[in-house]
Amino acid sequence: MHARKPLIILSGEIKTPPFSEEARIEAGTLLGVLQGGGALSMPQARPMPTLGTRCLELRVKDRTTEWRIFCRVDPDAVLMVHVLAKKTRQTPDAVIKLCGGRLKTYDRLTKG
Repeated sequence: MHARKPLIILSGEIKTPPFSEEARIEAGTLLGVLQGGGALSMPQARPMPTLGTRCLELRVKDRTTEWRIFCRVDPDAVLMVHVLAKKTRQTPDAVIKLCGGRLKTYDRLTKG
């Protein structure tokens, strides 16, 4: 059995509101799978190679909103990089740059 990886939140939060209780539980369940060493695929998650290796977009459908949780699965932790309410079909370039910057800063500070 794998040890559970810690969840490191670089930005964002998953709380009710704005998430419904059901969506918050779904988000926690998906993150828990990753923390336990499991893998996710569509429709719950899709790879985000534009952010980097081991990066995913978790997809949480709420009553009126579709949430996206951008994360990276490192060997020692799961990083929650950004949370947003999906408004467009494609991830905005500004969000990709923001996430990339956060990951670079994290890597610089933790991996020296």
